[in-house]
Amino acid sequence: MCEFGCSETGVVESRKVFDKLDKVDVVSWNAMMAAYTLNGHDEDALNIFCQMQRTGMKPDHFTFTIVLGACLNPKALEQGRQVHGLIATAGLLSEIPLGNALVTMYSRCGVMEDAHKVLSKMLRRNTVSWTAMIAGCAQNGYAEDAVKLFCQMQWESFKANEFTFASVLMAYASLANLHQGRQIHTHIIKTGYESEVSVANALVDMYSKCGSIRDSQQVFNKMPKRDVVSWTVIVVACAQHGHGKEALELFRKMQHTGIRPDDVTFLGVLSACSHVGLVEEGRHLFDLMIQNYGIKPRMEHYACMVDLLGRSGQLYRAEDFITKMGIESDASIWETLLAACRTHGNMELGKRVAERLLQLEPHRDAAYVLLSNIYAAAGMWDAKAKVRKMSANRGLKKEPGCSWIQVKSKVHEFIVADRSHPQREEIYEKLEELTGQIKDAGYVPNTSFVLHDVDQEQKEIKLSHHSEKLAIAFGLISTPIEETIQVFKNLRICGDCHNAIKYISKIVGREIIVRDVKRFHHFKYGPCSCGDYW
Repeated sequence: MCEFGCSETGVVESRKVFDKLDKVDVVSWNAMMAAYTLNGHDEDALNIFCQMQRTGMKPDHFTFTIVLGACLNPKALEQGRQVHGLIATAGLLSEIPLGNALVTMYSRCGVMEDAHKVLSKMLRRNTVSWTAMIAGCAQNGYAEDAVKLFCQMQWESFKANEFTFASVLMAYASLANLHQGRQIHTHIIKTGYESEVSVANALVDMYSKCGSIRDSQQVFNKMPKRDVVSWTVIVVACAQHGHGKEALELFRKMQHTGIRPDDVTFLGVLSACSHVGLVEEGRHLFDLMIQNYGIKPRMEHYACMVDLLGRSGQLYRAEDFITKMGIESDASIWETLLAACRTHGNMELGKRVAERLLQLEPHRDAAYVLLSNIYAAAGMWDAKAKVRKMSANRGLKKEPGCSWIQVKSKVHEFIVADRSHPQREEIYEKLEELTGQIKDAGYVPNTSFVLHDVDQEQKEIKLSHHSEKLAIAFGLISTPIEETIQVFKNLRICGDCHNAIKYISKIVGREIIVRDVKRFHHFKYGPCSCGDYW
């Protein structure tokens, strides 16, 4: 049955053999459950387990390990808890493989508190135990905890394996900590795991998310073996760093190697087309995905196409694309189009799209924010006030813009017009100096990005105090002149800040990297890697 169960057809054959057995022992039950689990039929595996219990057959530790593997999603959490109880009743909690399986189950279900309880109660642990917990923290947004666990694991003299390194690299990628990421890379080289495909893939991803596309490319180019994930990660990395044409060239090379792209690869390459405005190339790839590779588009693929058309200003074509998708559009699709209406100042279509978006999700704050921004940009302050009032009546609050920069292992956060920083006097003095210098160099403030009804002078002051400008000013007074300044922002960078940073980068002679919610912007002595198309 194990041999049969290694394929979809094999599962059916396995079940036929299983149903004909005169005597079913625990090994047979385990084999049938394993066949279902290996092929993604978790519900069937759980049903077999229940059937086994009804016969009075006593499960062994292999049974519990297999059935926990069928509880790796939040919908099966309750069944996972019940299995946990059965393991305790059977007196098997001291078994390391079962403890590891429980940590993995709770982690994959997003219940990290319970995963940690299991780990802390394990009398004996191994590398798999630590790795399961580190991976769970990294995957569930507890990156700092993942790093602390990795350090504790090393302190307790457990050796990391390729899965441990891949998991902790995911945590460093989330923290965007390039310095520590490089340190762990050195450790990986010393332990001989750099050639492992999963580790190399994680390194490419980590360097990309930490802002160093050069390091990503170097790791990728040195890989002795590559899989579909390797190619997908580097394609996505190039797309996010403004190297859209390189991403497309890598995609073509991937095809020539014979490695079949998957749905995530196509998301990356479609995003690359969107970032550089290759509309027809994007449409060709979308059709290629469906017709040549038989991949059914997900909502994310449709959103990429709407973004591609919207960025290029083809707003009505994007709207037509949505209505002809063949599946029910969700709010994210309409929000993408509404953002494009804001960028291109199309108030007529923006109003219609906002109405459609609010029908789908009346409490989606982005709809109110984008629509009010459209009105503000057009100087329709009464209409803007009306939209903001509607938002307030629903109890919605706009997410404040926030930028942060790491200097000497400490993160410094800024909001617009922030005066809470201990070095605020030096920061504002530097910012005033920079503003004068870039104006002399030809910078003209674009006050259409000020969404308040105030006079021209006040608009220019508000623009100069945006959070990313404050973070850059702090970086300039706090770091060596040869060091690249890297700033992160939780929202999309505004057009005026984008233009101002080009001038700042040129005047100070330093590379400035800004990672916003959409992509990386590399300002190198003036020009930006996005080519002013974002």
